[in-house]
Amino acid sequence: MVVVMAPWARPRQVDAVVRAVRLTGGRAVVSRNGPRTLVGVDGGAPDRDALRRMRGVLHVAAVDAGYRLVSREHSPERSVVEVGGVPIGPGTLTVVAGPCAVETPEQTLAAARMARRAGATLLRGGAYKPRTSPYAFQGLGRRGLEILADVRAEVGLPVVTEVVSAADVDVIAEHADMLQVGARNMQNFALLEAVGDRGLPVLLKRGMTATIEEWLLAAEYVAQRGNLAIVLCERGIRTYETATRNTLDIAAVPVVQRLSHLPVIVDPSHSGGRRDLVLPLSRAAVVAGADGVLVDVHPDPASALCDGPQALVGDDLHRLSDAMAELGRYMDRRPPVRPAAAA
Repeated sequence: MVVVMAPWARPRQVDAVVRAVRLTGGRAVVSRNGPRTLVGVDGGAPDRDALRRMRGVLHVAAVDAGYRLVSREHSPERSVVEVGGVPIGPGTLTVVAGPCAVETPEQTLAAARMARRAGATLLRGGAYKPRTSPYAFQGLGRRGLEILADVRAEVGLPVVTEVVSAADVDVIAEHADMLQVGARNMQNFALLEAVGDRGLPVLLKRGMTATIEEWLLAAEYVAQRGNLAIVLCERGIRTYETATRNTLDIAAVPVVQRLSHLPVIVDPSHSGGRRDLVLPLSRAAVVAGADGVLVDVHPDPASALCDGPQALVGDDLHRLSDAMAELGRYMDRRPPVRPAAAA
C-alpha cells in the first residue's frame, strides 16, 4: 500500500500517517521529491478508509508491484526531478553532455563549453571510472571532482558524476549536483542505499543484463531511503549482436513510463559505442518519449583516455542541437531553462 500525501500536506500530517501505520504493526517508509511525499506501507493491518480520511492525504492505493514507491499504479502524474534548478521529466527535453572521463582541467572545460553551446543544461563527467580492465584509466578521483567543481563555476552547468563506492558518497556529494549509479553498480545495494540516504538527485543506469523489473527494484532501494528524486537511464543491454557496443532497448522507454512515474532518459553514446550512431539513436529516444539524452563530448576524441570513438565533436554537436530543437517541438517538449553562465 502507498499513501500519497497532498502537495500542501504539513510534516505533522505526514507524521500522523506514519504513527497510524505503526500502531497496526506496519512499517512506514517516507520518500520525498520536492513537493511530492509518499508513505510506503509494509505489513500491519491499517484501515485504508481511515487513512484516506486523514488530513493531508490525497489518496491511498494498493500496489501489487514489488517496486511500490516508484510504481505508476498509485501515481498517475509522472514526476519531475530538479537537478541544480534544471528539470528532468514530462514536458521538457533535457540534454546532459560532457566528457566520459575527466582527464585535465583544460579538456573538461573545453568539453563543457562545447556541451553548453550544443544546448546541454547539465554537465556529465566521470571522476571515478569503473572499468572492465584493471589496466584501463580509472579516473582522477578527488582531483577530478575538484576540476568538475571549478568547471561548473566557470560555465554554470550543474554536475552529474558517478559514484562507485558507498564510502565515496559524501565526498562526491560535496562537489556534485546529481549522483550517478552506473550499469555495473545497478545492483550494488549498499551503494543504492547510501546514495538514497544522501538526498541528492540520483541518475540510475540500467545494468547491461538487467530486466526492467530488476531496474525498477534497484530504484526502489533508493526510494526506500527517503529519496524519490531518481532519473532512470536506459544505456543499452547485452545481446548476441556485436555490430554495436550494446543494444539500445528503445521499447524500455514507453514500458518504464507505463510502469513508473520516474523520468527516463537514454544514453545513445554507451549503447551505440560509435559516434555515427549517437544522433540517430538520440532521435529514436526522443520520438519514443524519452525525457532527455546523455551524450559524451570530447574536444579531441582521438586522444581521449576513455570511450573516444563514441564522443561527439564539432559538427556532430550542431546536428544534435538542431535535432533536439526540432524533435522537441514535434513532441511538444521544451528545453529546460538554461542556468546562467558565470561572469
